[in-house]
Amino acid sequence: MANGSALTITLNNGVDIPQIGYGVFLTPPEETERAVLEAFEVGYRHVDTAQAYRNEEGVGAAVANCGLPREDIFLTTKVWLTNAGEERAARSVDGSLRRLGTDYVDLLLVHQPFGDYYGTYRAMEKALAAGKVRAIGVSNFFPDRFVDLAQHVEVPPAVNQMETHVFNQQSDNRAWYTKYGTALESWGPLAQGRNNIFTHPVLTAVGEKYGKTAAQVALRYLIQLDIIVIPKTVHRERMVTNLDVTDFQLDDADMRAIAALDEGQGVVNHYDPAFQERLASYTVEAD
Repeated sequence: MANGSALTITLNNGVDIPQIGYGVFLTPPEETERAVLEAFEVGYRHVDTAQAYRNEEGVGAAVANCGLPREDIFLTTKVWLTNAGEERAARSVDGSLRRLGTDYVDLLLVHQPFGDYYGTYRAMEKALAAGKVRAIGVSNFFPDRFVDLAQHVEVPPAVNQMETHVFNQQSDNRAWYTKYGTALESWGPLAQGRNNIFTHPVLTAVGEKYGKTAAQVALRYLIQLDIIVIPKTVHRERMVTNLDVTDFQLDDADMRAIAALDEGQGVVNHYDPAFQERLASYTVEAD
């Protein structure tokens, strides 16, 4: 059985994060505990949730019932933008801890680069100092806002979680995150199924060399770029195959062929004002 902690990335504060995690975005709350328990059973040790996913309770129940020591599990959650600001964000962190049934989370992220994210980050720095969090970072921060934040905070972000996959490789942006010692974490590492990624001819051809699927090749490519990945599925067999990417190595020709798939844009445009309005209309309670 694969071990989800076999590959790790050491963050800029010395904390180790399993490079392959399990995401629960859009997993219904009533299915979350079962899905996360199965993820633990097949070998995952890193779970990524968020206040906005409304399934922190299910993740917490799985952590409580899986039989694993808490210190063997890496938990990530995120502060939603309607909880932005130092005071409200601080309350929301305590709310997340309560829903997750834990005294601390391993990684806490600002979910979106909107609202008073400076205040949110200050609250997260205080949570870090208080032992409620082991590492802090951001999500969806493109280089302009990322650099502006990183230059004006006490603790540099340990992680920036961005839409990253073979069709949107963050090629020009990665250098900015690296400059500040910030690890890139991929949400949507399988492009949410777009561009026929599961049957893509380039990925399929590379996979045939190693007895691997197109999806496994797509994940392996990101891993070899030192990117953290959190593929999401509620199907046990796909949990297994998504984790089974540690026993082969893409060669330079493979890497070049997959690099050429980069279209340089994602499915989400964070610079679209209408998109920001939609996000702001989605309210998550702080407590």
